Amino acid sequence: MSLRLFACCLLLLRLATSTTAESPLPIDSNRILRTPTLTNGDPQPGKRVSVTPIEYAGTDVHHSIYLPNEWTADGESLPIIFEYTGNHYPASGSTGEVADAGLGFGLSAGQFIWVTLPFIRHDRQRNQITWWGDEEATVEYAKINVPRIMRQFSADPDQVFLCGFSRGAIAVNYIGLHDDEIANFWTAFVTHDHFDGVRAWKGTDWGSPLANYQSEASQRLKRVRDRPYLVCQNGSYATQEFVRDVLPNAQNFTYLSVNTTEALGPFPNEFAKAGHNDRWLNRPNRYRSAAWDWMNQVLSERTSKTSK
Repeated sequence: MSLRLFACCLLLLRLATSTTAESPLPIDSNRILRTPTLTNGDPQPGKRVSVTPIEYAGTDVHHSIYLPNEWTADGESLPIIFEYTGNHYPASGSTGEVADAGLGFGLSAGQFIWVTLPFIRHDRQRNQITWWGDEEATVEYAKINVPRIMRQFSADPDQVFLCGFSRGAIAVNYIGLHDDEIANFWTAFVTHDHFDGVRAWKGTDWGSPLANYQSEASQRLKRVRDRPYLVCQNGSYATQEFVRDVLPNAQNFTYLSVNTTEALGPFPNEFAKAGHNDRWLNRPNRYRSAAWDWMNQVLSERTSKTSK
């Protein structure tokens, strides 16, 4: 099937199944996305800025906030997408820094409020660029700041996405489903490249031995309940088997195999250094169309439920 025919089929499917999502993502768009550069200053439409919350005043701990061009203080509530980014991993160009995250912007086409959350170092003076740092502080940061950000920018509480790339993909469950309190924040989930509990992470005290890790990951996975979940992967991992073993009757998981070389071209290129990347949605391709179609369906379903 040609890419044009594939996109047309997805568009027809969206039109047939969607209802009144206010800002549907343009799955047939030829637009190239440019991930906004992180700057200083106050949040405002069209800018992505660094924010240090009051609890960490005087430190380098921070998250980032991007407000879409359509956002206004007294306007209609917009969807919001929170993100955790990958480890410091030079081979793929991943810095582990909040500033270099990009999956959430790509998934939302810049139409959602987009927030990149940090992992906190043990000294609580700066962000952690490899794994969790102070796990308790990282979870607590999200518990305080997710509701605060949503109130401050009038985000739609029925359209709250959590996404992550690589380390961040694991963090979607490991941090985002850490306990019932934080798990209740989210409407839907998206991971790209890796998944909590699928493989052991040797050299860590949380990701091995595999049997213990999978037992704990299984409890976190059950907190998804019936909410929509998109699992994206460049390459082959046993994510479906793991999810099926834990949730044998789950119908809310969608799997998208992403060939990032097909999506972006040979590496390195203007978008990414290697195939393991979070920029595959920045260029028009059939995987972006499929992901945006899934996002649109989630938006439509949530709009339908809240309008009844």
